[in-house]
Amino acid sequence: QAQFVESGGGLVQPGGSLRLSCSASGIILSSYNMGWYRQAPGKQRELVARISNDGARTNYVESVKGRFTISRDNAENTVDLQLHSLTPEDAAVYYCNLYPDFLSWGQGTQVTVSS
Repeated sequence: QAQFVESGGGLVQPGGSLRLSCSASGIILSSYNMGWYRQAPGKQRELVARISNDGARTNYVESVKGRFTISRDNAENTVDLQLHSLTPEDAAVYYCNLYPDFLSWGQGTQVTVSS
């Protein structure tokens, strides 16, 4: 059974940066397009970035373009998300999963942006 473990979240000041990491077990990620998603309190979960199975193509939601970068290391079976210029609107629990089809969600990693 596939499992995703997200890490790297934390408390950061506005304008700060974080690097999130997603490791997977029970699944070979190189066969799948992957996405990073986030869910803020009271809001639906949204896709913020996705990457093709070979890493050649990426796509971002408009609100994070130029600030977030998704990458993957298929040899390590991991997918990362680099976050820059964070704002309070980026605060959420961040998850990784397949794109566009989901498997079970991991625990996520909390990103808090506050001064």
